[in-house]
Amino acid sequence: MTGGRAAELADRLRERIALGEFAGTGAIESEASLGGRYGVSRVTVRRALESLREQGLVEPRKGAGWFVVGAFHQTLALGSFRHAPSAVGELGRRVERVVVDFGFRAAPAHLLDGVLRLAPDDEVLYSRSVRSVDGEPLDLVHEWVPAAVAADISRADAQAPGIWQSLQRAGHPVDAVRQTITAAVATPADSALLGVPAGAPLLLVRRVASDATGTPIALSDHRYLAHRFALEVEFRGGPVAATPEPPGLRTVPTSPTTEENP
Repeated sequence: MTGGRAAELADRLRERIALGEFAGTGAIESEASLGGRYGVSRVTVRRALESLREQGLVEPRKGAGWFVVGAFHQTLALGSFRHAPSAVGELGRRVERVVVDFGFRAAPAHLLDGVLRLAPDDEVLYSRSVRSVDGEPLDLVHEWVPAAVAADISRADAQAPGIWQSLQRAGHPVDAVRQTITAAVATPADSALLGVPAGAPLLLVRRVASDATGTPIALSDHRYLAHRFALEVEFRGGPVAATPEPPGLRTVPTSPTTEENP
């Protein structure tokens, strides 16, 4: 069969992996079953699985078939927050972080008043790092922390245990996290660090942490490889009758005078 059929099958399996269809044991259907389900030859199935293995998503186990090994789901129950390492660690995998950029600098203009509530002259601690699972890249992380609360954080702290955990240890506990999820693509700079082609799909997750007073104390942008990571959110209760818009959605205000508090 053609390479195009194998690529199409790989895309379908990658989507099923991202949706968590192989959760539990991680076992994938046999090559024969996959061939019958998708109407392709055994050779095509093998090519598709080999391409997924090259991406670190699956592996063959002698006498047992193929298994998902490199895709992770972070379950977010209503009212809770978990770091990706906890989701990955439950699977017995090893998470490592390599800091590639670290230092204090002027706060970027787009993060001033609207996100971190900083003045133009304020400084932030900036860190850029790559997290890998068992040696395979998972995400690229950009982090900004107001210098006022980041003075005691070192590059070693940013690498392990991480900036947010270091804030907790330094007496700046995270009380609430606002999370925004959207689609993105890898830039040339991203691709070099994540080991994917420029333009590869990414899952962009922005997290803003606040203390008990509601003051933002940290911002992180995670660029996850879309084929390796998914977020699941649990909602409680059904839709309310006569609700003008679906639950969980709200109109984004356009006037600064009517903007809601974050």
